[in-house]
Amino acid sequence: MALAAENPLARPSDLPYELPDFRVLRVEHLEPALLEGLAEQRAEIDAIATDTAPATVENTLDALERSGRLLHRAAQVLFNLVGAHATPDVEDVHERVAPLLAAHHDAIYQDARLHARLASLAARVEAGEVALDPDQAWLLRTWRKDLRRAGIDLAPVEQERLRELNARLSELSALFSRRLLAGEKASAVLVTERAELAGLSDDEVAAAAQAAAEAGHPGGWLIVLQLPTRQDVVGALADPAVRERVQQASETRGTHGDDHDTRATLLEIARLRAERARLLGHPHHASYVAEDATAGSADAVAQMLARLAPPAVANARAEGAELAAHLHRTDPGAELRAADWAHLAGQVKGERYALDDAELRPYLELERVVQHGVLEAARRLYGLSFVERDDLVGYHPDVRVYEVFDATEPGEPDTGLGLFLADWYTRPTKRGGAWMNTLVDQNHLFGQRPVVLNNLNVVKPEAGRPTLLSWDQVITLFHEFGHALHGLLSDVRYPSQSGTGVPRDFVEFPSQVNEMWAWEPEILRSYAVHHVTGEPMPAAWVDTLLAARADGEGFATTEYLGAALLDQAWHRLGPDEVPTDPADVATFEATALAEAGLDYAPVPPRYRTAYFNHVWGSGYAAAYYSYIWSEVLDADTVEWYRENGGLTRANGDAFRRLLLARGGSQDPLDSFRDLRGRDAAIDPLLARRGLGTVDA
Repeated sequence: MALAAENPLARPSDLPYELPDFRVLRVEHLEPALLEGLAEQRAEIDAIATDTAPATVENTLDALERSGRLLHRAAQVLFNLVGAHATPDVEDVHERVAPLLAAHHDAIYQDARLHARLASLAARVEAGEVALDPDQAWLLRTWRKDLRRAGIDLAPVEQERLRELNARLSELSALFSRRLLAGEKASAVLVTERAELAGLSDDEVAAAAQAAAEAGHPGGWLIVLQLPTRQDVVGALADPAVRERVQQASETRGTHGDDHDTRATLLEIARLRAERARLLGHPHHASYVAEDATAGSADAVAQMLARLAPPAVANARAEGAELAAHLHRTDPGAELRAADWAHLAGQVKGERYALDDAELRPYLELERVVQHGVLEAARRLYGLSFVERDDLVGYHPDVRVYEVFDATEPGEPDTGLGLFLADWYTRPTKRGGAWMNTLVDQNHLFGQRPVVLNNLNVVKPEAGRPTLLSWDQVITLFHEFGHALHGLLSDVRYPSQSGTGVPRDFVEFPSQVNEMWAWEPEILRSYAVHHVTGEPMPAAWVDTLLAARADGEGFATTEYLGAALLDQAWHRLGPDEVPTDPADVATFEATALAEAGLDYAPVPPRYRTAYFNHVWGSGYAAAYYSYIWSEVLDADTVEWYRENGGLTRANGDAFRRLLLARGGSQDPLDSFRDLRGRDAAIDPLLARRGLGTVDA
């Protein structure tokens, strides 16, 4: 049955840059478009696979990239809504179609006819009958590798089992995310006495009161949880008992409540992933994932994490000793708890530098940071400009839409590059964390320009009040915009190679590089301005921020490595080694951290197993190591910028041309080598993290 013509997904949007028309798009439009898109692409793949003409770029590679446009349009909208505005009806659609999408993927990547077609093209290339451009050669390699990794070489009975596994895993991933979101809401901490919120700003108190009222607790205050273990409010709250309540609520998410307990779900995910890896010839899921990444092997990942863990924990313990000494001044003999770390660290930092986060916030107003920090750095580096389009709307009233322009020759009008959507505020229908997504991928095959978006989870103030950020939120803002730049500045032929279409352990690299501009004195002084007086942040404070940059790296590295090693531990299990009792999750976690030397109670993992959405509900399974792996490239690239003069248009143009623009059109490590002239060195990362020289 053909898709109704009035469905706004039936054809590319007529809006600028093909922005989906969210003025008329409704949830009920999604499922029919997805179902029709599945059928449409299956017919297109059949036509490619049964073509009797000799295989060419046009009738094979180009044809594959042209297939599935309706499905892609609808899926991009659905997956954006699942993360950013997951109303119950959106979640229902996702749960119904997720196994269908998995089965569709299997049908394509296990199609023996398509496999033969691609092999025929490869043979013609080898014989000199067909010439491929470098990006086409990389695309052909990618297709053939992906078919192999999807089980094309398996016997029919094994392929059938693989299809069953993929369908069930897609269901479970959607279920985990749904339960986690519900659990985060249920775990919010209700406070009934205003005095218990001492230390929070007036805006934070007002936001907590509003959250309580919306949740049916008028007269109270509700502390809504963020996704990571460490909650921002814990650093500010003066009451130790309230800090502990928030910490415990954070760390026990996903472990209680019939509709909120994620443990049985994640154990089944781990078991089925392990079985799938075995079917595909790997000892475990971590091996399967690493093979398709720049790391190359799970052993290479394990070796790097093992090298970093001991010095990181040593640094964390030294920081903890300093905090414990500070604590014992007022509470002799008290035990240093995870709930106290951020609060005490803020006090110590305040004493050492006469500066704390509460003093910084008035100078870090969201709009100023965006316009005079994030976007200003992009203007200076890449010649971009941003104009807000009030005539274009997003999927929620909080979403703001900017048209992005690219500088041309002097005297010529700038050319439209794409759209950037900004969704800064938290809400009950948005998952925790921060991320970048695309709605339209840049490519020359269809002449499409990019539409990208950033999501944060900043608490929305009362109407008329400014949005004041913490320093960590400023860094997150620059980080996520680095992902956005990867999408906006893509310059590739094929949609599948656009922007962030690179291996998982490379995708974080450009975003981490972009964090450096938050610290750039010239940029920092541009956006760090008091939101009332207009006075710039005192120069001494800016200098202090720069001087204190390395403070807390023991904590930061240890909490990150704890999560990364937990991810690896779960995904290095065979199917028979995965626990079956949800009660065993905590035991497994404790054992894994102890064996890695990361069992330091005051610094829990950044994500504990039961709320680790990156690996159970998103695309980072066995790949959370990617952040530190990419940081090796990032830290070395920061050195490249410094060696070549820092914040200059020439440097930005080189980074854009040699790396960002290429997306996934070639081996990404070749892109890095083209920029740096060599492979990455680890020394800049060790220096940044305060790890000294780590023995191989």
